[in-house]
Amino acid sequence: MRLRIGLTVGMLASITLSAHAEGDSLVDDLGPREIAVGEAMRAGATGSTAIGLNPAGLPLNQELVFEGGYGYRASDSASLVSASACDSTNVLPGCFYYDYAGSNPDLMGVSDHRATHIAGTTLAYPISPGLSFGSSAKYFHHTTNVMGEDDTSGFTFDVGANYRIANAISVGAAVYNAFGTESPEFPRAAGGGVLVRPVQMLALSFDARWKLIDGDHSARYGGGAELFMRNDSGQVGFPLRAGVLHDSGLGVTYLSAGLGLAGMKYGLDVAARHAVDGSDETMFIASLRFFGPRLQPGQNADSTF
Repeated sequence: MRLRIGLTVGMLASITLSAHAEGDSLVDDLGPREIAVGEAMRAGATGSTAIGLNPAGLPLNQELVFEGGYGYRASDSASLVSASACDSTNVLPGCFYYDYAGSNPDLMGVSDHRATHIAGTTLAYPISPGLSFGSSAKYFHHTTNVMGEDDTSGFTFDVGANYRIANAISVGAAVYNAFGTESPEFPRAAGGGVLVRPVQMLALSFDARWKLIDGDHSARYGGGAELFMRNDSGQVGFPLRAGVLHDSGLGVTYLSAGLGLAGMKYGLDVAARHAVDGSDETMFIASLRFFGPRLQPGQNADSTF
């Protein structure tokens, strides 16, 4: 009898940990543009992409943008909702944002529920035309009815830096949940990346991210490309994106792709990611953007990188 109970508890713990690995703050906060290029945007994280990847990227363009997004991850029936307002037209670029992640993992036929609410602000500090630093402060409230997990809430902070070596090359780095309230949903991690633009319409990027917690120094390596095409008038753009991502901790490799429609006043982006090795995870995500005034209206309306 004791052996049977022990085996049952062990199976429950194993499945719970496996399901828990499907999402946390490091992945749940990402949007369709980041997902499509293998999460490789730390060297060119503008607008809402700066929130989840690198707060120092906000000064890379100059625009006011409002964005809302929704994603669905089939492996744990997760719904990912986001809303943000970012303004990089002033002396101190910044964002206000709200994120929600709710999942329903199926543990041995029993559907449980996790929900995380995040509200925060991201600020960037331009030091020179090519160098900037950034920080993000967020409050989170996480609830769960999964056996062995506890509700948590508190504050945590990210920091980042971005350096544009030349017009065609930039590098970026960030530390996530560097200090603040400790929670399994908000693990400490560090990431960095490089972006190269060989021609104006093509951007290539490669990123890596490592967890910095006891017993887990797993990494995610990703790379991707974006080809930005325009119509004859140059007022509408069509970004095409693709990427690959590998997570050493999960032993999973993902392929991703996405496309968009970018005008002077709006932007629509969609992406999909599918695990091709080590898992059967599939994810779909989309976002809609509305742009306000820009200091340089002749620049790329999408400004993804």
